[in-house]
Amino acid sequence: MIITEQDSQYNNLEKMTFLEIINSINKEDEKVAKSVKKSTKKISLLSEIVFQKINTGGRLFYIGSGTSGRLGVLDASECPPTFGIKNNIVIGLIAGGNKALRNATEYAEDDLQSGWKDLKKYKINKKDVVIGISASGRTPYVIGALQECKKNKIITASITCTKENPISKISNYDIKIILGPEFLTGSTRMKAGTAQKMCLNMITTSVFIKLGHVLDNKMIDMKINNQKLKKRALNLIVEKTSLNIKQGEKMLDKYKSARLVIENELKKNDK
Repeated sequence: MIITEQDSQYNNLEKMTFLEIINSINKEDEKVAKSVKKSTKKISLLSEIVFQKINTGGRLFYIGSGTSGRLGVLDASECPPTFGIKNNIVIGLIAGGNKALRNATEYAEDDLQSGWKDLKKYKINKKDVVIGISASGRTPYVIGALQECKKNKIITASITCTKENPISKISNYDIKIILGPEFLTGSTRMKAGTAQKMCLNMITTSVFIKLGHVLDNKMIDMKINNQKLKKRALNLIVEKTSLNIKQGEKMLDKYKSARLVIENELKKNDK
């Protein structure tokens, strides 16, 4: 039996108190960061590949089903507002399409051909890189997509949570985060999902830092679409220029970008 399907080390969950349940889940969660740490070299190597692809006009695709698919879509959707990139640079695909984001789609993950069909809708090509996400490492939707990528000489990677699995074997770069059984038997939305999200955070954050979308430790290219982000941008402008808040706000309303305001002010000072 694969690790993600093994029996929980905890029994009679329904007889536990709320605090016992919460503390037990927390105890299992403590293992996640330690397990991810064992794969940081592989995550770093993959991040460099993603950087190279995007830097030369390619795209990053995540592909998965269920929780794994949702996590890919989540990370992809957070990249444009965080780093100010176009919506078509990081793309998340989930078995069953957008409706599967909110509702489980019966047997969508069992279709070996649909993953590749979904990728072809975006005219996938050799410039791109595809990361398959699957806790079990056995999802047909992901397997089929990566197999076709391999045939078409498209670089692939995988993030899985089992030692030996078909998805890892067909990937150019494989990351395995081994976590043991879930607190709730088979519920990979728990430790496995947490580990996968940590990996995705590391990949996209490191890539877009190196692509120049971060100044010092600030999100200089963030899309300003609410008051919280506007205040954050103003604080950055005040920190990096001689403008005060009122002046910064006036310039931000004009340029709609913290980067453009800062660059404009620095040019003035250089003259």
